[in-house]
Amino acid sequence: MAKVVRSLVGKVVSDAINKSVTILVERRVKHPLLGKIVKKFNKYRAHDENNQYKAGDQVVIVECKPISKTKTWIVESLASKV
Repeated sequence: MAKVVRSLVGKVVSDAINKSVTILVERRVKHPLLGKIVKKFNKYRAHDENNQYKAGDQVVIVECKPISKTKTWIVESLASKV
């Protein structure tokens, strides 16, 4: 049985920490009462081994085993550059 790997696409909002980037992931969901489509945002800390991704880049992140207290994601690839 193949292992399911979660992946998300988001925007790099911070690259201030060495070998880490902060990713903002936006998703659109329907409000349960109003029926209106609303935006929800989550921030994830991801591992960036070579410090190659900068703020504004659109990246793909994949889940991995915990690297530190806050990092459980690794940047897999660049989706689009600023």
